[in-house]
Parts: sequence; C-alpha cells; structure tokens
Amino acid sequence: PVQPPQQQQQQPLQLPPPPPPPPPPERNNNNAVAAAAAAIAAGERDDDVPADMVAEESGPGAQNSPYQLRRKTLLPKRTACPTKSNMEGASTSATENFGHRAKRARVSGKLQDLSAAPAEQYLQEKLPDEVVLKIFSYLLEQDLCRAACVCKRFSELANDPILWKRLYMEVFEYTRPMMHPEPGKFYQINPEEYEHPNPWKESFQQLYKGAHVKPGFAEHFYSNPARYKGRENMLYYDTIEDALGGVQEAHFDGLIFVHSGIYTDEWIYIESPITMIGAAPGKVADKVIIENTRDSTFVFMEGSEDAYVGYMTIRFNPDDKSAQHHNAHHCLEITVNCSPIIDHCIIRSTCTGM
Repeated sequence: PVQPPQQQQQQPLQLPPPPPPPPPPERNNNNAVAAAAAAIAAGERDDDVPADMVAEESGPGAQNSPYQLRRKTLLPKRTACPTKSNMEGASTSATENFGHRAKRARVSGKLQDLSAAPAEQYLQEKLPDEVVLKIFSYLLEQDLCRAACVCKRFSELANDPILWKRLYMEVFEYTRPMMHPEPGKFYQINPEEYEHPNPWKESFQQLYKGAHVKPGFAEHFYSNPARYKGRENMLYYDTIEDALGGVQEAHFDGLIFVHSGIYTDEWIYIESPITMIGAAPGKVADKVIIENTRDSTFVFMEGSEDAYVGYMTIRFNPDDKSAQHHNAHHCLEITVNCSPIIDHCIIRSTCTGM
C-alpha cells in the first residue's frame, strides 16, 4: 500500500532579535560637566566655574550624575563681589573657556580731590591777587561790578581803589574825586582823608548819568561800540550847544561835563535847570575855558532858576575892546525870574569902559 508522504516537521520561524533600545540622549551639560570635572582634577579654583553649571543640577537626570555630591561640595555659592586675592588667583584658562572676566572696583581720585577741596576745583584760591587785579584792570565799570558778585574774594579785589581810580580818571579826568551828594552841590576831596574806603567808586556812581562834551571823542566813542561795551548809557557831544539840545530833547537828566579845552563863540542860552560843570585834571577851572567874542557868554533865561554852573573859566573877550559896542554883552547875563548857582568859576571880561 502506498504510504502517504510524511509531512515535514515544521520548524518554528525564528525572528531576528529586537534592536537594542537607543541610548538616552546626552544632556547638553555633559560636556560642561566633563569640563568642570577636568578643571577640578587639574586643581583649578572652584570660583572659576560659571554659575549656570550650578543651576543645572536640579534638572532631570541630575540625581544620577556621578558628580552630584562632588559638585555640591566643591562649588560653594558665589559671592557678589569677589575678593582681590580670588580675582588675582583666578585661572586664565577658565576665563578663556567661559568668556567671563572678573571686574575690579575702580575708585576715582578726581572725585576724592573735589570732595576734599571744593574751593580749589578751579584753582581760583591759588591764583595770586596780583594776577586777578591785572585781569580786572581790563574790565569796565559794569563788568567789574558783575565780577564783584562772584565771591567774597572777587568782591574785595573788584573794589580796589586803584582799579576805580583808573576808570574814574578815564571818564571824568578828575585827579581828585568830585563828590555830588545832592543837586547843586559839588566839592572835591582828598582820598586819603575821606571816610569811605573807595571814594573813587562812590563818586563814579554819583556822576555816572551825566553827558560829556569832549570835542573829537564822540566820533571815536560811537564808532567803537565793542571797545566801550557797557557804556551805552553815556552820551558824548562835540559842542556845548549839542549837549543843551540833548537836554531839551530829554536824552538825559541835565548833568553836563565840559572837558578840557577852549570853547569859543558858542550860543549858550540856558532856559532849564541844567547842571554844567568842568571836568579836567588838576585845577579844573584853569583847564575848561568858555569864551565869546561877539555876544554874552552865558545867558540865563526864565526857567533856569535852579541851574548850576561850576568849575570853569567864563570869559567875554570881544575883538573891539571899546564899551560902546558891548553895552548889552557880558560874561554872565541873568534875566528876570532866574537865580542860577555860579560855583568855583573864574569870570573875566576884557571889555574896557563902563
């Protein structure tokens, strides 16, 4: 009989072994931990380890780290301000690896000097008085008064009598201070015997608002405003007639200084309470001469009852000396309702006869 073929014994199917599980991904701090371990093994100071490595200890897998206990014990908490010895002993390699360099506290010696000696911050206290006075000698009166407001020392130096004497003689020409305490009153003083410490400045303040008759100087004064900056309130005229016209137009209060010179044949008719005074060095009346050869030298009209004329020579010097041509001409002609003050004047007439 035919036997059925034997069924082949089926062998079980062998599957390939499953692949091994992938290794866990390495944390980013493995390299840093390895670097830190290498640094510790090399004997580096633990202060050079950056703070971000200490912060990563609490992340996942930190408990399995073989360096956990070692890092906690070897990495003390960083201080806010490292000491000078720690900063000097820090490893150069650690600073190069982590790009971090400790900073040193800087102390400004300049600030210490300013706080220690604030009065010397501009070296003003070390500047000699002679140098300051030399600088002040280039200032005019208003700038000198402003400089006196800076400090106590400048106030004392800016009130030096020598400075004010120079300014005073430049403006008024007097060699002795001319005091003007009240209207219609003028007198010169000896500076050494005066009670005020600076009579030159005091007289300057009293006479400051006057106008000046100084032939030839007016053009120079008004053509150089930068040179005389601060004296814009001063007025200069070439003739006495122009100055009297300025009084009529109310350009100033009526105080007129007539400077050194001989003023001839000017029509001087006074009809307001003006004050006219000579201004010259030495004996003032000998240096300021006002004369006329054709008419009365001064004519005081109604309205000039409080006028003042002083410290000058008043002359009537006609070409024809005979009296028959000059019966109505005089050195001083005072009309009705007038009572002017004539003070410290030399009055002369060359007209003969009565």
